[in-house]
Amino acid sequence: MLNDSERLRLLSEIISAVCRAHGLELVDARFYSQRGIILKVIIERFRYGEESWSSGVSLADCQAVSQDLSTALDVHAELAPPGEFHLEVSSPGIERPLFKLKDYERFQGREVRIQTLELIRNRRRFQGRLLAVAGDDIRIEQDGIEVTIPYTKIKKANLVYRF
Repeated sequence: MLNDSERLRLLSEIISAVCRAHGLELVDARFYSQRGIILKVIIERFRYGEESWSSGVSLADCQAVSQDLSTALDVHAELAPPGEFHLEVSSPGIERPLFKLKDYERFQGREVRIQTLELIRNRRRFQGRLLAVAGDDIRIEQDGIEVTIPYTKIKKANLVYRF
């Protein structure tokens, strides 16, 4: 029997293939437990060279990925969570979450909000300009001061959109 992390790793490979078939990229896939099990899939169409905050994902993209992914999950039923579950496919939104080191590299120069698992410089919440990724560390500038945050200590991070 597969554990949840192995199941999700194998599912992510299938989800990535479905996304690529639609010219999209998988941002993240996770299981959530809210009134039942939810497989939440976040997709985007990366637009090289654009300064747009849009993920480039339409409702039609979400519907197409959801439909093809449902079929793929029927074929690979052994990877689906036991019992009933709901599939949710969405874009990352304008305050896009950052999950992987490559996300931080891609959005250098942008404003980010980071919450850490433990205190760093006597705080857990940071907001500032993303300067760089150095190895497994994320460097941001907050209030004119450079702060280094180990990637492994990040609980949650996202872009900040200013209207």
